[in-house]
Amino acid sequence: MRHLLAASLVLALPVAGYAAGISSAPPATTKTTTECKGAQVFDEKTKTCVDARDSRLDDDARFDAARELAYRDRPRDALAVLSTMSEQDSDRVLTYLGFATRKSGDMEAAMAFYDRALKQNPDNLMARSYRGQAYILQGEATLASAELSQIRQRGGRGTWPEYALRAAIETGRFSGY
Repeated sequence: MRHLLAASLVLALPVAGYAAGISSAPPATTKTTTECKGAQVFDEKTKTCVDARDSRLDDDARFDAARELAYRDRPRDALAVLSTMSEQDSDRVLTYLGFATRKSGDMEAAMAFYDRALKQNPDNLMARSYRGQAYILQGEATLASAELSQIRQRGGRGTWPEYALRAAIETGRFSGY
């Protein structure tokens, strides 16, 4: 029953903001994932798929596309889009480099990205949640619980990062975003 409750909370949780400024809602499906190939991004202005390096795109458009690609199980394409962003050392980019890298199977590199994101911004609750989920995948429940405690201590009680990590600890289910 506890597992069912935790899982339902993750699914039913309304959008909650948090310190890193990354939306906790799943990314909407756009033409980036339904029509574009590889590291292309759908450009709303031209109504075409363009290379992620295209100068008409800003970092926010690239970031949104990378989140969508990672969520839709295209982590290698997400990594390619993230690599075109100018803010390579920002905690939001490092967090999603970690997430997409973990989804592509390189846990060691993913953990290094999460560590760098948290060095930049110790209050990045999403990075803490994703790192905690990675700890669960590695069989390190104690370290995952420590991340959950950090999320709560840093004002994240009731947020998506807290619920997602708690559900992963309690049920072994992981968020796709």
